[in-house]
Amino acid sequence: MTIRAAAIVMLLAGLSVLGGCSPGGKAADATADRFAGLDGEILKWRTEIVAGDPLCKSQAAGEKCDGFEVACKAERDITPAEKAKGVTAKLVASINFNGWDPRFKSSQISSSTALFSKSAAGWTHGPHKPVNLSTCADL
Repeated sequence: MTIRAAAIVMLLAGLSVLGGCSPGGKAADATADRFAGLDGEILKWRTEIVAGDPLCKSQAAGEKCDGFEVACKAERDITPAEKAKGVTAKLVASINFNGWDPRFKSSQISSSTALFSKSAAGWTHGPHKPVNLSTCADL
């Protein structure tokens, strides 16, 4: 298995934890349905990190971004204005990865945080300020 395939497997395994949650006493199936498709949006986000993060610029052997792992995920409250726009699920997630710092000529651990929202059109994501990586609570 390649490093990339192993990273994707680890990422998807981490996402399966969210599907098994049942917050507020709701059935796990209802939660899984509400978060259906999130794994694809997180993989899209990972691809964007690889394409745009300064630590992922090098493509030389041993200098590529790897080790992607979802550090935390936490559901966020949906505001009345968001509900009116059709938002049905919202959460923040942070992902850790190893990148290459050309200035120091060494691998460097980094992270990225995003806010995910789901509506009838599907999942979208955008930047979010850094969070506590243990709880995903805002700093």
